[in-house]
Amino acid sequence: MGLYLEDFEINSTQRTRGRTIGEGDVSLFAGLVGDYNPLHVDEEFSSRSIFGTRVAHGPLVLSTAIGLMSQLNWIDGTALGLLGISWEFHAPVKCGDTVSAKVTPLEARASQTPERGILKIGFEVLNQHDQVVQVGSIVLLMQRRPQQAN
Repeated sequence: MGLYLEDFEINSTQRTRGRTIGEGDVSLFAGLVGDYNPLHVDEEFSSRSIFGTRVAHGPLVLSTAIGLMSQLNWIDGTALGLLGISWEFHAPVKCGDTVSAKVTPLEARASQTPERGILKIGFEVLNQHDQVVQVGSIVLLMQRRPQQAN
C-alpha cells in the first residue's frame, strides 16, 4: 500500500531507479497514441534532423518518470486520481538513453472532503549523464489516513 497524504515528507527528494528507453518503447508508444511523427519512427528522416537520430516522444518520457516514481510505492492504492500536470521539455531523449527522476513532494493539503487531500509532486527527469531533460509537477487526489474510531 502506498503512502497516505499525511505520510509525505514535504521537500524531501528521492531519486528513482533508471530505465533505458528502447526502440520498442518508442514504437509501442507511437502505436498506442497514433503519433507516427517521423522524428520518432523514421531513422532516415531523423538522421537529417537537428537531433541526428530518432527521439522518444516527450509524453512517453513524462509517463515513464511517473511510472518510476510509482515504483517507490508512494501512491499505490492511495492515489485516487490525477488532477493536473505542468511540464517542460528541455532536451531530447534518444533510443538507448537511460532516464531517472528526482521526485519531491512539494505540497500536501486537505480537500473539502475529509477522507481526501491534494498532493503536488515535483519531478526533475535526468538522462544517464545527469543532464536535465524534463521538469514538471503533477497534482494528485490522495487518500488521507483513516481516522480511528474512539
